[in-house]
Amino acid sequence: MSENKNDKTIALFPQNDAGVNSVRSMPNNIAAEQNYLGALLYDNQVLDKTNDLIRPEHFFDPLHGKIFESASKLIIRGQVANNVTLKALIISDPTISEIDVDNYLGDLIDGIISISDALDYAQIIHNNYLRRELIRISDTIIRDATHPDIEHSAFRQIEAAEQHLFNLAEKDSADVGLRPFLSVLTETIKRAEIAANSDGHLSGLSTGLTGLNNLLGGMHKSDLIIIAGRPAMGKTALATNIAFHAATTTRTGEKAAPVAFFSLEMSAEQLGLRILSERSELDSENIRRGKLKTEEFNKLVNANREINMAPFFIDDTPALSISQLASRARRMKRTSGLGLIVVDYLQLLQAQIGVKPENRVQEISNITRSLKALAKELDIPVLALSQLSRAVEQREDKRPNLADLRESGSIEQDSDVVMFVYREEYYLSKSEPERKDNETTEKYNERYDNWTKRLEKSAGLAEILIAKQRHGPVGNVTVQFEGRLTKFHDPISSDYLPENF
Repeated sequence: MSENKNDKTIALFPQNDAGVNSVRSMPNNIAAEQNYLGALLYDNQVLDKTNDLIRPEHFFDPLHGKIFESASKLIIRGQVANNVTLKALIISDPTISEIDVDNYLGDLIDGIISISDALDYAQIIHNNYLRRELIRISDTIIRDATHPDIEHSAFRQIEAAEQHLFNLAEKDSADVGLRPFLSVLTETIKRAEIAANSDGHLSGLSTGLTGLNNLLGGMHKSDLIIIAGRPAMGKTALATNIAFHAATTTRTGEKAAPVAFFSLEMSAEQLGLRILSERSELDSENIRRGKLKTEEFNKLVNANREINMAPFFIDDTPALSISQLASRARRMKRTSGLGLIVVDYLQLLQAQIGVKPENRVQEISNITRSLKALAKELDIPVLALSQLSRAVEQREDKRPNLADLRESGSIEQDSDVVMFVYREEYYLSKSEPERKDNETTEKYNERYDNWTKRLEKSAGLAEILIAKQRHGPVGNVTVQFEGRLTKFHDPISSDYLPENF
């Protein structure tokens, strides 16, 4: 579509001998702004068609921005916006008191030719605004590169430039700034409506686990969610199950979302093996060694066919910095969309490029703050795995708590949700009772029987302990864990087991 609408516009601004507007300092189309405002004042319904495209700051002429802002307020209140009703609102602004507002508003309405072109004018105004912002960003990049700050590396400048461009592409603004409370309430009601209309009453992304969904209400936008646990508890398996469910779910009321999985510990191939095992329900060790029967191999091929089109992306770059992670996430959000980030695990992330923390605690604090900021910036949940300190192993009760989070209290402080994975079966299997000196056979047998019962009761079960939730309750969820498939799923209730099972 051509942006040259001068043949259909009124010319209220002076022109030079070539017939081009004399205001040429930045990309603009004053005539398009005038015609759009004229159409808006003539027919207030124009706002409904263009409200998602135009904001006051998009206008090049400050007076036009003021006219649009005032007209929008009146229309939203259900009042008529025209040259009569706007006059008092605009004259009250001391910065434009010298302008003949009454005649100017009248000229805007008198000069329109076609109301149907209002959407085209709005697009021109919006495009020129974006071009002006690009010029400002470019000027900042040139200035920073020409006169570099000694504290900021060239890579830091590249990341800053990419962030500015991302913000412009996503939100048309480098800084959202203060928002009217009305817009906040509107977004809150939308999320409540989404939860009410979904079968699971979820306002966020599903985890694939019913009990966990009931406690969390799903994974919410802008949340930093921590999954922590000691080695062999199944942190990566749980994160992989959740992430792949989010990318492939077909449950009623749930929507699949593109997922970026940053695996700093395992290779992409190892992660892929786990996903194939979980989806095909074949032993991961047998898949790895190729010990598959013909029907099992066919099952594997079918599972691969079902999942290979999922919007699930893996980055297994080792020693990745939080700056690089953020840059790659922004690029993915801009190009192919992004609904969830998973980081396995945050202690393996490096601090921002150019930043040299004094100690490890400060470095982890920098990483968790950056992950939370990224979740808010991209408006998606970020799921990060974390190690726990060895203090857990020294207690009789091995269930972890918030004090066990390794290396930094900022993990607890910056996160919205902290959950722990705990498998009692793992610890019991490693603590088979041994007969003590001077212990009677009867006493030893009693202890051994109690241990056997506890082991049988905990077999195949895991607990997800929600120790912190900023906007909901805490509590425990029992889930089934199949180690050979690296799979977590809802437990099978005894009410649904066949007779004599």
